[in-house]
Amino acid sequence: MTVNDPPRHVHFVAIGGTGMGSLAGLLKARGITVTGSDENVYPPMSTLLDDWDIPVMSGFRADHIDPQTDLVVIGNAVRADNVEARAAIDGGFRYLSFPAALYELAIAKKHSVVISGTHGKTTTTSLVGALLIGTGAEPSMLVGGHSYDLAGSFREGEGDHFVVEGDEYDTAFFDKSPKFLHYGARTLLISSVEFDHADIYRDIDHVKQAFRSLVAQMPIDGKIVAAVDHAGVRDVVSGARCEVIGYGSGAGADWRAQAVRAEAKGSQFEIVIDGAEPVSVFVPLFGAFNIENALGALAVVSALGVPLRDAIRSLATFRGVKRRQEIRGEVGRVTVIDDFAHHPTAVRGSIAAVRDRFPEGRVIAVFEPRTNTSRRSIFQTDYVEALAGADRVLVRTIPDDPIYSATGPVTERFSVERLTRDLEARGVSAMCLADTDGIVAECAEQSRPGDVILCMSNGSFDNIWQRLLEALRDRADLHRGGDEKSPP
Repeated sequence: MTVNDPPRHVHFVAIGGTGMGSLAGLLKARGITVTGSDENVYPPMSTLLDDWDIPVMSGFRADHIDPQTDLVVIGNAVRADNVEARAAIDGGFRYLSFPAALYELAIAKKHSVVISGTHGKTTTTSLVGALLIGTGAEPSMLVGGHSYDLAGSFREGEGDHFVVEGDEYDTAFFDKSPKFLHYGARTLLISSVEFDHADIYRDIDHVKQAFRSLVAQMPIDGKIVAAVDHAGVRDVVSGARCEVIGYGSGAGADWRAQAVRAEAKGSQFEIVIDGAEPVSVFVPLFGAFNIENALGALAVVSALGVPLRDAIRSLATFRGVKRRQEIRGEVGRVTVIDDFAHHPTAVRGSIAAVRDRFPEGRVIAVFEPRTNTSRRSIFQTDYVEALAGADRVLVRTIPDDPIYSATGPVTERFSVERLTRDLEARGVSAMCLADTDGIVAECAEQSRPGDVILCMSNGSFDNIWQRLLEALRDRADLHRGGDEKSPP
């Protein structure tokens, strides 16, 4: 087999990541033999890999790689001393990073539509894909989550476009450039540029440097759709050599949202494009950041030639993304919501969105700081501001595990105890609890009809939402009251 031939057998080292697993599923759907290995794979990816009949070997070992393997894809969670990665490299197997493999095997012959930004990537990628599908464009896609409109995280279509979520995190231990530089963007959306990923970025200027590199790669005939309400976005696109289409709610936006109001099943707003007459839009999402995501997605598909009226019609049927304000259930008129929010900006936005959706009830925010960034003291005061919008806050304490950092030793850790004290000082009831069992017990005991429990973590959080629903059912059975409804 030559490099230009399609591989017959691809092996994934650290297959459990959303991107890695999705590419594995796409290749398996083509009839390619796919194998993989990882540690601690959890839903939804573990379930999806099982559904796709992709074998996942536990842990990392040199003999996991079949001698007949044509290509080894190495995930960015893998360190340089990983025994399986070393076996691939030292054994002479052809190997690629995930972004390089995705481009070579799936994107290279398509019009690459890259959705980037510190926040909002998964929802906006899903929105762009759903609008293209709904208007007959038949795109290919790979998204960093489970999109209900795709019934999964990837799609291989016959159309000209490949829509991909462009992450600013680094590529692999052998390639420290940001992932999104590998995708050959011709149409690019930038939703936000804030400091994040403190394990690989020194500061906000370092993050901006990555986005400026992305902007500099754009072809002259390309298009950038930029959330110009945000100073960081305005900064990184200022030197673009291609067309920039600004979106937001401010006066400087080419695509501007106004007259926003929350309704029972979503949000209604108006779009004003370059000062033309307003156009009414409905999206079945809540929160200012989701209005912005929807506006950006409409601007992207319009730049790709989709008639606005058709796109707006398709937007009204958007089904959303798993773990993005996902209602998991309701027991005794207590609603449990699962959300991926973990950066302070996302936490603040998710709480505000839940308030829009449930204006009459108390919002109980349950938060697990588990990333390499959130476990550091960088956002100590930012999390106070973010969580202060809730009526009650429960935070899981942080284990005393080492925090990975490529930017230098971690000397200061995030203090959950200080967070709860600062929230209490602002009049917000707050507690830190040592484990998920304690959080579940506290919520089950103290919640009352009308409450909304918003669980926020970028991990599995010990399946807290399911355990909360079970505890609420047990309480309802004990008191012989309450009713239960399934998620819509």
